[in-house]
Amino acid sequence: MHKRIRALFPVLLVAMFALQSLAQTATPAQPLRFSITLADSASATPVSGRLIVFMSTQKPRGSAMEPGFGGNTRNTWIAAQEVTNWKPGTAVELDPDRLAYPAPFSKAPAGDYYVMSFLDVNHNAAYRTYDAGDIIGDRIIVEKLNPAMSQPIALRIERKVPVRDAKPSEGSELFDFVSPSLSAFWGRPIHMRGVIVLPPSYKKSRQRYPTVYMTHGYGATLNVLAGPYAHGYADKMAGGAPQMIYVLLDESCPGGTHEFADSVNNGPWGHALTAELIPHLEKKYRMDAKPSGRFLTGHSSGGWATLWLQVNYPKIFGGTWSTSPDPTDFRDFIGPDLTKANTNMYRKPDGSPWMLVRMDGKDVEAFEDFARQERVMGEYGGQIASFEWVFSPRGPDGRPMQLFDRDTGVVHPAVAKYWVEHYDISSVVRKRWKEIGPSLKGKINVIVGTADTFHLEGPARLLDGVLKDLGADAKVTYLEGRTHFDLFKDGLDETIAKEMYSVARPKTKVKSAAGGK
Repeated sequence: MHKRIRALFPVLLVAMFALQSLAQTATPAQPLRFSITLADSASATPVSGRLIVFMSTQKPRGSAMEPGFGGNTRNTWIAAQEVTNWKPGTAVELDPDRLAYPAPFSKAPAGDYYVMSFLDVNHNAAYRTYDAGDIIGDRIIVEKLNPAMSQPIALRIERKVPVRDAKPSEGSELFDFVSPSLSAFWGRPIHMRGVIVLPPSYKKSRQRYPTVYMTHGYGATLNVLAGPYAHGYADKMAGGAPQMIYVLLDESCPGGTHEFADSVNNGPWGHALTAELIPHLEKKYRMDAKPSGRFLTGHSSGGWATLWLQVNYPKIFGGTWSTSPDPTDFRDFIGPDLTKANTNMYRKPDGSPWMLVRMDGKDVEAFEDFARQERVMGEYGGQIASFEWVFSPRGPDGRPMQLFDRDTGVVHPAVAKYWVEHYDISSVVRKRWKEIGPSLKGKINVIVGTADTFHLEGPARLLDGVLKDLGADAKVTYLEGRTHFDLFKDGLDETIAKEMYSVARPKTKVKSAAGGK
């Protein structure tokens, strides 16, 4: 027995020294860091993009993690950094204390966390988290993590998000039109894309049809238009809704949504639509091709876009039905009054926060949280940055000037003045009423819920007051208790379609079921 112990002693001694040496060379515990490897299988060549890490104690709904929203905004921690020429098979170190939301990761409480990383190759994660070509990794669970003092966490990204081409459903067609004016502005071909939804009777007759130009809200894409939207309108017409041609317009762009407004940053989208695309489509399809047969509708950012188009091109369109539009009067830009001096987007004059998101009648997310989260997700493509691409003057660096300081929330007066003078719909209507009033009267329909998720009934009420003072014969409908996301639950789409059709075909009897107060 003693001989065996003596024989093992040198082995034990060597093992002890090896462990001691390993302990001395191992990375000492420090604030949390990530070591992220790009798999060889992910790309054959070096890649660049925005590397993003999500971390949350709450189990995500699906396999991929997303930024938090509403009452859960602060439950998802997000860190990011730019990477260039990242070689497959190598690792990048990411410090989640440098650019993070809601705070540096070292401030996160200890606990069990879900963690996931991905590379935003196209820099559009702020608009839509994952897109074709992005490289993602598996979601992992890290138990008993103390972000304030931790060994580095190793992550791996290895799978590309597949390309999903938009596919038209039966009775609809994709269109892709290269705009001369937009191409001249950008110095390269710029495409205007969308979906044509034809009524079931189109192939069986030679008649012309009223045409509805619809555009989507923030975050949607051509795939969404070709899918849920096209299916929805086709099904409704097959079920007896008025027979009209629907032109579903894609207004997404690298800056977010261009909203079909002529802009020094995005280019002349309004001109391109009215002077180029519409004439092109009217030559190809049997459309009414006159103001009384051209209508507009859209929700949220699409609501603002269609209202803007109606106001600026009143002789082209026969009416807009804009639902829950983004702020239409900048005296209430989701709270702050951009017409006043010393405005702050984060804080009211009494120091309390401006709240952005309301759910179940309760304010649950501050505008500051929304802005800080967006800054981590990406410098452009986010909702606030999207507004700046449409509304702001161009800065010395060639990019849109920011409305407010992202650290303090302080509004830049010169930028706010530019916004109000050029894109405040209430202000534009008031200043140009003598010019546009005769062609615009009776053509504005706005519908919004009194419990809108983003408080958009506030600016709608201000616009309503301006329109009434001008005698615009506008119709602003407030649906009691409705939010941004349940406005259509009782057949609002069908109501809008019937009201449009009654304008285009006044001798045809259709039921009108406008509700609200």
